[in-house]
Amino acid sequence: MDKATIATTLQQSGLQQLSPALDKLMLTSIRLITNPSYERAIQPGQSKLGGMPDLPAGTAWPALKGAPMEFVAQIQLADARAFDTAGLLPAQGLLSFFYDSSQQTFGADPNDRAGFKVAYFEQPATALQRVDLPSSLPAEGRARVCSVSMRDEVTLPLQPNLEIASLPWSDTDQQRYDDALQQLTGAEKHPIHRLLGHPDTIQDDMRLECQLAANGVADPNATPARVAQLTPGANDWILLLQVDSDQSIGMQWANAGMLYFWIRRDDLAQRRFENAWVVLQSE
Repeated sequence: MDKATIATTLQQSGLQQLSPALDKLMLTSIRLITNPSYERAIQPGQSKLGGMPDLPAGTAWPALKGAPMEFVAQIQLADARAFDTAGLLPAQGLLSFFYDSSQQTFGADPNDRAGFKVAYFEQPATALQRVDLPSSLPAEGRARVCSVSMRDEVTLPLQPNLEIASLPWSDTDQQRYDDALQQLTGAEKHPIHRLLGHPDTIQDDMRLECQLAANGVADPNATPARVAQLTPGANDWILLLQVDSDQSIGMQWANAGMLYFWIRRDDLAQRRFENAWVVLQSE
């Protein structure tokens, strides 16, 4: 997708009201293209999905209630830099992502903070070592290693009215927009892995869910005043990493779902990756 094609498609769909806001609605993401590989073919510190992580010596394997988490991915930020047009990510270092191997961490409960880990390692690749998977890690938490290549990709939100509060928007507008989005993206080929940009949402928008759960709200209906106080900050959350299911390598999130790691803009700018949040969605 490019801006001219998007603008033309939306105009032809009767969505002229989106034209002035198009620059705000479009977000560039870093699409991650994966290919099944072998550990020996991937140098320490390179980007990968699945397989075994590269960690600084002495790093403890993340665990939830004594059970080892699944290693999801690692991203070499120097490789992502050329595609990070907004300059949101650190220029150097490695991001590592781990998730609850029992897949019972969904992101709506404040206690879900213990069910995932995002780690940022500033050490050079020469200071990292490949770590074997724990023997107690279940088979479903052992996805085959994949190499990763990157390219930039424009993304659009699924609900423009959530991005621009003053936007005049009706159910008819949303239906026209859904049709236009389908026309623009076509039959998207899975898996869809990406850094940054708008997520490929399966259920509802996740930002308010992240905002409430990360701030300790377990039952929104029980604390309406607290919810009202926190809601304006929901759009501070941005997608950090989206990882799709890929049965061919043994990576399955619930029922062919997706795993989303979110972070507040300020936390990303300050490199506070420990404040990230995770959401699991599926059909």
